[in-house]
Amino acid sequence: MDEIQKKMIAEVADLHEVPVGAYNFRVNSELDSRNTTANIDIITKTDKPGIDIKIKPGTKNESVHIPVVISQSGLKETVYNDFYVGEDADVFIVAGCGIHNCGDQDSQHDGVHRFFVGKNARVKYVEKHYGEGDGNGKRILNPVTEVYQEEGSYVEMEMSQIKGVDSTIRTTKAELKDGAVFKVHESLMTHGKQKADSYYTVELKGNGSNTDVVSRSVAKDDSEQTFEVAIVGDAECHGHAECDAIIMGNAHVVAVPKLDAKNVDAALIHEAAIGKIAGDQLIKLMTLGLTEEEAEEQIIAGFLR
Repeated sequence: MDEIQKKMIAEVADLHEVPVGAYNFRVNSELDSRNTTANIDIITKTDKPGIDIKIKPGTKNESVHIPVVISQSGLKETVYNDFYVGEDADVFIVAGCGIHNCGDQDSQHDGVHRFFVGKNARVKYVEKHYGEGDGNGKRILNPVTEVYQEEGSYVEMEMSQIKGVDSTIRTTKAELKDGAVFKVHESLMTHGKQKADSYYTVELKGNGSNTDVVSRSVAKDDSEQTFEVAIVGDAECHGHAECDAIIMGNAHVVAVPKLDAKNVDAALIHEAAIGKIAGDQLIKLMTLGLTEEEAEEQIIAGFLR
Protein backbone atom coordinates (compact mmCIF):
# COMPACT_ATOMS: atom_id res chain seq x y z
CA MET A 1 0.00 0.00 0.00
CA ASP A 2 1.12 3.55 -0.71
CA GLU A 3 0.81 6.42 1.78
CA ILE A 4 -2.62 7.53 0.51
CA GLN A 5 -3.99 4.00 0.86
CA LYS A 6 -2.51 3.66 4.37
CA LYS A 7 -4.18 6.95 5.34
CA MET A 8 -7.53 5.67 4.09
CA ILE A 9 -7.12 2.45 6.09
CA ALA A 10 -6.50 4.58 9.18
CA GLU A 11 -9.64 6.64 8.49
CA VAL A 12 -12.06 3.74 8.03
CA ALA A 13 -10.57 1.14 10.38
CA ASP A 14 -8.55 3.19 12.93
CA LEU A 15 -5.51 1.12 11.96
CA HIS A 16 -2.02 2.60 11.93
CA GLU A 17 -0.26 -0.75 11.87
CA VAL A 18 -1.04 -4.37 11.07
CA PRO A 19 -3.72 -5.54 13.54
CA VAL A 20 -3.55 -8.54 15.81
CA GLY A 21 -5.93 -11.30 14.76
CA ALA A 22 -7.68 -12.03 11.49
CA TYR A 23 -7.74 -9.45 8.70
CA ASN A 24 -8.32 -9.00 4.98
CA PHE A 25 -7.22 -5.77 3.27
CA ARG A 26 -8.74 -5.08 -0.15
CA VAL A 27 -7.15 -2.31 -2.25
CA ASN A 28 -8.38 -1.28 -5.71
CA SER A 29 -10.34 -4.53 -6.19
CA GLU A 30 -7.37 -6.74 -5.31
CA LEU A 31 -6.35 -8.63 -2.16
CA ASP A 32 -3.51 -6.70 -0.52
CA SER A 33 -2.91 -8.86 2.57
CA ARG A 34 -4.65 -11.43 4.76
CA ASN A 35 -4.21 -13.25 8.04
CA THR A 36 -6.27 -16.01 9.63
CA THR A 37 -6.22 -17.53 13.12
CA ALA A 38 -6.96 -20.93 14.60
CA ASN A 39 -10.56 -19.83 15.23
CA ILE A 40 -11.23 -17.45 12.33
CA ASP A 41 -10.80 -18.43 8.71
CA ILE A 42 -11.12 -16.11 5.69
CA ILE A 43 -11.77 -17.77 2.34
CA THR A 44 -11.94 -16.14 -1.10
CA LYS A 45 -15.22 -16.80 -2.91
CA THR A 46 -14.94 -18.66 -6.18
CA ASP A 47 -18.24 -17.63 -7.79
CA LYS A 48 -18.12 -13.85 -7.27
CA PRO A 49 -15.95 -11.13 -5.70
CA GLY A 50 -15.76 -11.35 -1.91
CA ILE A 51 -14.89 -13.54 1.04
CA ASP A 52 -16.39 -15.96 3.55
CA ILE A 53 -15.44 -15.32 7.18
CA LYS A 54 -15.95 -18.40 9.31
CA ILE A 55 -15.78 -18.01 13.10
CA LYS A 56 -15.70 -21.20 15.11
CA PRO A 57 -18.22 -21.83 17.92
CA GLY A 58 -16.99 -20.64 21.31
CA THR A 59 -14.45 -18.15 19.91
CA LYS A 60 -13.82 -15.39 22.46
CA ASN A 61 -11.97 -12.06 22.49
CA GLU A 62 -10.92 -12.15 18.84
CA SER A 63 -11.29 -9.56 16.08
CA VAL A 64 -11.68 -9.40 12.31
CA HIS A 65 -10.68 -6.36 10.21
CA ILE A 66 -11.85 -6.23 6.57
CA PRO A 67 -11.36 -2.66 5.29
CA VAL A 68 -11.63 -1.69 1.61
CA VAL A 69 -9.75 1.16 -0.09
CA ILE A 70 -10.25 2.61 -3.56
CA SER A 71 -7.70 5.16 -4.78
CA GLN A 72 -8.21 4.68 -8.51
CA SER A 73 -10.60 7.04 -10.27
CA GLY A 74 -13.26 5.30 -12.32
CA LEU A 75 -13.10 2.00 -10.45
CA LYS A 76 -16.50 0.45 -9.68
CA GLU A 77 -17.02 -2.83 -7.84
CA THR A 78 -19.55 -4.96 -5.98
CA VAL A 79 -18.20 -7.23 -3.24
CA TYR A 80 -20.03 -9.99 -1.34
CA ASN A 81 -18.85 -10.87 2.17
CA ASP A 82 -20.54 -13.54 4.31
CA PHE A 83 -19.93 -13.94 8.05
CA TYR A 84 -20.68 -17.26 9.73
CA VAL A 85 -20.54 -16.77 13.50
CA GLY A 86 -20.62 -20.00 15.50
CA GLU A 87 -22.65 -20.62 18.65
CA ASP A 88 -21.45 -18.91 21.84
CA ALA A 89 -18.79 -16.91 19.96
CA ASP A 90 -17.99 -13.32 20.98
CA VAL A 91 -16.20 -11.31 18.28
CA PHE A 92 -15.39 -7.75 17.20
CA ILE A 93 -15.62 -7.00 13.47
CA VAL A 94 -14.35 -3.83 11.79
CA ALA A 95 -15.26 -3.08 8.18
CA GLY A 96 -15.63 0.09 6.15
CA CYS A 97 -14.57 1.65 2.88
CA GLY A 98 -12.53 4.70 1.97
CA ILE A 99 -12.51 6.26 -1.50
CA HIS A 100 -9.79 8.68 -2.60
CA ASN A 101 -10.79 10.14 -5.97
CA CYS A 102 -8.73 12.84 -7.66
CA GLY A 103 -9.94 12.09 -11.18
CA ASP A 104 -12.90 12.98 -13.38
CA GLN A 105 -14.59 9.56 -13.32
CA ASP A 106 -16.88 8.28 -10.57
CA SER A 107 -15.50 5.68 -8.15
CA GLN A 108 -17.97 3.31 -6.49
CA HIS A 109 -17.95 0.48 -3.96
CA ASP A 110 -21.08 -1.56 -3.28
CA GLY A 111 -20.59 -3.99 -0.41
CA VAL A 112 -23.09 -6.74 0.43
CA HIS A 113 -22.51 -8.15 3.91
CA ARG A 114 -24.52 -11.08 5.29
CA PHE A 115 -24.28 -12.20 8.91
CA PHE A 116 -25.41 -15.64 10.05
CA VAL A 117 -25.20 -15.46 13.84
CA GLY A 118 -25.45 -18.68 15.86
CA LYS A 119 -27.24 -19.31 19.14
CA ASN A 120 -26.07 -17.12 22.05
CA ALA A 121 -23.30 -15.58 19.93
CA ARG A 122 -22.32 -11.90 20.32
CA VAL A 123 -21.10 -9.61 17.56
CA LYS A 124 -19.88 -6.00 17.75
CA TYR A 125 -19.64 -4.60 14.21
CA VAL A 126 -18.18 -1.20 13.25
CA GLU A 127 -18.49 0.15 9.70
CA LYS A 128 -17.09 3.52 8.63
CA HIS A 129 -17.37 5.18 5.24
CA TYR A 130 -15.12 8.05 4.17
CA GLY A 131 -14.32 9.94 0.99
CA GLU A 132 -11.73 12.49 -0.10
CA GLY A 133 -9.97 13.82 -3.20
CA ASP A 134 -10.06 17.00 -5.26
CA GLY A 135 -11.27 15.52 -8.56
CA ASN A 136 -14.64 16.01 -10.20
CA GLY A 137 -15.45 12.30 -10.06
CA LYS A 138 -17.98 11.27 -7.44
CA ARG A 139 -17.34 9.00 -4.47
CA ILE A 140 -20.25 6.54 -4.24
CA LEU A 141 -20.87 3.93 -1.53
CA ASN A 142 -23.90 1.63 -1.40
CA PRO A 143 -23.72 -0.83 1.52
CA VAL A 144 -26.21 -3.67 1.91
CA THR A 145 -26.32 -5.46 5.27
CA GLU A 146 -28.35 -8.57 6.06
CA VAL A 147 -28.46 -10.09 9.54
CA TYR A 148 -29.95 -13.47 10.46
CA GLN A 149 -29.91 -14.15 14.20
CA GLU A 150 -30.52 -17.41 15.99
CA GLU A 151 -31.94 -17.75 19.51
CA GLY A 152 -30.31 -15.66 22.23
CA SER A 153 -27.82 -13.94 19.92
CA TYR A 154 -26.75 -10.31 20.26
CA VAL A 155 -25.62 -8.01 17.44
CA GLU A 156 -24.55 -4.40 17.90
CA MET A 157 -23.70 -2.27 14.87
CA GLU A 158 -22.12 1.18 14.59
CA MET A 159 -22.49 2.67 11.12
CA SER A 160 -20.89 6.04 10.40
CA GLN A 161 -20.37 8.29 7.40
CA ILE A 162 -19.06 11.70 8.33
CA LYS A 163 -17.18 13.10 5.34
CA GLY A 164 -16.66 13.09 1.63
CA VAL A 165 -19.25 10.65 0.23
CA ASP A 166 -21.26 12.17 -2.63
CA SER A 167 -23.98 9.54 -2.86
CA THR A 168 -24.98 6.60 -0.69
CA ILE A 169 -27.89 4.19 -0.44
CA ARG A 170 -27.64 2.24 2.82
CA THR A 171 -29.90 -0.81 3.07
CA THR A 172 -30.09 -2.95 6.20
CA LYS A 173 -32.42 -5.78 7.10
CA ALA A 174 -32.48 -8.19 10.04
CA GLU A 175 -34.46 -11.24 11.13
CA LEU A 176 -34.48 -12.21 14.81
CA LYS A 177 -35.48 -15.45 16.51
CA ASP A 178 -36.38 -16.00 20.20
CA GLY A 179 -34.48 -13.77 22.62
CA ALA A 180 -32.26 -12.22 19.95
CA VAL A 181 -31.18 -8.57 20.25
CA PHE A 182 -30.26 -6.25 17.36
CA LYS A 183 -28.95 -2.73 18.07
CA VAL A 184 -27.91 -0.11 15.52
CA HIS A 185 -26.40 3.35 15.94
CA GLU A 186 -26.06 5.30 12.69
CA SER A 187 -24.10 8.57 12.45
CA LEU A 188 -24.30 10.50 9.19
CA MET A 189 -23.30 13.91 7.87
CA THR A 190 -23.83 15.37 4.41
CA HIS A 191 -22.88 18.70 2.87
CA GLY A 192 -22.76 20.42 -0.51
CA LYS A 193 -25.07 18.55 -2.88
CA GLN A 194 -24.51 15.14 -1.32
CA LYS A 195 -27.37 12.66 -1.05
CA ALA A 196 -27.81 9.89 1.54
CA ASP A 197 -30.65 7.39 1.84
CA SER A 198 -30.91 4.90 4.73
CA TYR A 199 -33.41 2.04 4.75
CA TYR A 200 -33.86 -0.33 7.71
CA THR A 201 -36.19 -3.31 8.00
CA VAL A 202 -36.18 -5.42 11.18
CA GLU A 203 -38.41 -8.46 11.54
CA LEU A 204 -38.94 -9.58 15.13
CA LYS A 205 -39.96 -13.19 14.57
CA GLY A 206 -39.14 -14.70 17.97
CA ASN A 207 -40.60 -14.28 21.44
CA GLY A 208 -38.48 -11.95 23.53
CA SER A 209 -36.69 -10.50 20.52
CA ASN A 210 -35.63 -6.87 20.78
CA THR A 211 -34.34 -4.14 18.46
CA ASP A 212 -33.17 -0.55 18.90
CA VAL A 213 -32.39 1.43 15.72
CA VAL A 214 -31.05 4.95 16.33
CA SER A 215 -29.98 7.45 13.67
CA ARG A 216 -28.19 10.76 14.31
CA SER A 217 -27.62 12.90 11.25
CA VAL A 218 -26.59 16.38 10.17
CA ALA A 219 -27.54 17.79 6.76
CA LYS A 220 -25.76 20.95 5.58
CA ASP A 221 -25.88 23.23 2.52
CA ASP A 222 -28.03 21.73 -0.29
CA SER A 223 -27.66 18.10 0.73
CA GLU A 224 -30.53 15.62 1.01
CA GLN A 225 -31.19 12.77 3.43
CA THR A 226 -33.91 10.16 3.73
CA PHE A 227 -34.25 7.80 6.69
CA GLU A 228 -36.83 5.00 6.49
CA VAL A 229 -37.25 2.37 9.18
CA ALA A 230 -39.74 -0.49 9.33
CA ILE A 231 -40.09 -2.71 12.39
CA VAL A 232 -42.31 -5.77 12.09
CA GLY A 233 -43.45 -7.40 15.33
CA ASP A 234 -44.50 -10.97 14.64
CA ALA A 235 -44.24 -12.26 18.23
CA GLU A 236 -44.02 -11.07 21.84
CA CYS A 237 -41.25 -8.54 21.25
CA HIS A 238 -39.99 -4.98 21.71
CA GLY A 239 -38.92 -2.60 18.95
CA HIS A 240 -37.69 0.99 19.13
CA ALA A 241 -36.62 3.32 16.33
CA GLU A 242 -35.35 6.87 16.72
CA CYS A 243 -34.29 9.49 14.17
CA ASP A 244 -32.76 12.80 15.26
CA ALA A 245 -31.50 15.21 12.59
CA ILE A 246 -29.97 18.68 12.53
CA ILE A 247 -30.78 20.63 9.37
CA MET A 248 -28.67 23.58 8.17
CA GLY A 249 -28.69 25.89 5.15
CA ASN A 250 -30.98 24.66 2.35
CA ALA A 251 -30.76 20.98 3.26
CA HIS A 252 -33.70 18.58 3.05
CA VAL A 253 -34.34 15.72 5.51
CA VAL A 254 -37.14 13.16 5.42
CA ALA A 255 -37.89 10.60 8.20
CA VAL A 256 -40.37 7.81 7.40
CA PRO A 257 -41.39 5.38 10.18
CA LYS A 258 -43.34 2.16 9.75
CA LEU A 259 -44.45 0.04 12.69
CA ASP A 260 -46.18 -3.22 11.82
CA ALA A 261 -47.58 -5.12 14.83
CA LYS A 262 -48.77 -8.64 13.96
CA ASN A 263 -48.97 -9.87 17.54
CA VAL A 264 -50.96 -8.49 20.47
CA ASP A 265 -47.79 -8.60 22.61
CA ALA A 266 -45.63 -6.65 20.15
CA ALA A 267 -44.53 -3.32 21.67
CA LEU A 268 -43.23 -0.98 18.98
CA ILE A 269 -42.14 2.66 19.39
CA HIS A 270 -40.87 5.31 16.99
CA GLU A 271 -39.44 8.75 17.76
CA ALA A 272 -38.31 11.43 15.30
CA ALA A 273 -37.04 15.00 15.61
CA ILE A 274 -35.70 17.30 12.89
CA GLY A 275 -34.63 20.88 13.54
CA LYS A 276 -31.89 23.48 13.52
CA ILE A 277 -29.26 24.09 16.17
CA ALA A 278 -30.78 25.92 19.11
CA GLY A 279 -29.69 29.54 19.36
CA ASP A 280 -29.11 29.36 23.11
CA GLN A 281 -26.61 26.52 22.60
CA LEU A 282 -24.60 28.66 20.18
CA ILE A 283 -24.71 31.69 22.47
CA LYS A 284 -23.55 29.68 25.47
CA LEU A 285 -20.50 28.35 23.65
CA MET A 286 -19.72 31.73 22.08
CA THR A 287 -19.65 33.33 25.52
CA LEU A 288 -16.83 30.89 26.30
CA GLY A 289 -14.75 32.38 23.50
CA LEU A 290 -15.68 30.24 20.50
CA THR A 291 -16.62 31.70 17.15
CA GLU A 292 -20.07 30.83 15.76
CA GLU A 293 -18.46 28.33 13.35
CA GLU A 294 -16.44 26.72 16.14
CA ALA A 295 -19.52 26.52 18.34
CA GLU A 296 -21.47 24.79 15.55
CA GLU A 297 -18.66 22.27 15.08
CA GLN A 298 -18.62 21.46 18.79
CA ILE A 299 -22.39 20.95 18.90
CA ILE A 300 -22.38 18.74 15.79
CA ALA A 301 -19.49 16.62 17.06
CA GLY A 302 -21.27 15.98 20.34
CA PHE A 303 -24.57 15.27 18.59
CA LEU A 304 -23.07 12.63 16.26
CA ARG A 305 -21.30 10.66 19.00
